[in-house]
Amino acid sequence: QLQLVESGGASVQPGGSLRLSCVVSGFRMDYYAIGWFRQAPGKEREGISCINNSDGKTYYTDSVKGRFTVTGDKEKNTVYLQMNSLNAEDTGVYYCAAGRATVVVAVGYSSHRAYQFWGQGTQVSVSS
Repeated sequence: QLQLVESGGASVQPGGSLRLSCVVSGFRMDYYAIGWFRQAPGKEREGISCINNSDGKTYYTDSVKGRFTVTGDKEKNTVYLQMNSLNAEDTGVYYCAAGRATVVVAVGYSSHRAYQFWGQGTQVSVSS
């Protein structure tokens, strides 16, 4: 069974931090890229970050660059998204997704079409 499970979402005040976790199972993480997406209320799903576990390269969309950091721990089969300086526009359901690294590189790290497997999502709420 191929599975991804996100956790770590919570309600925080502006300026706060959260660390999301994505535990993967059923496949070798080494050959996959793990992307992070979010969907805010009333908005389309947005690709925000990715780590390519084949070469270690990371990617970020402009709105989170400098604030978010994606890392991977292959021994724990887990990818993390550290989120700092959170603001209200970061509110949404956050998903992790896995795609073959070669496909993600070819299609684009921020495209949902590049990813085959998806987690259930975890809610992040940022408000005063």
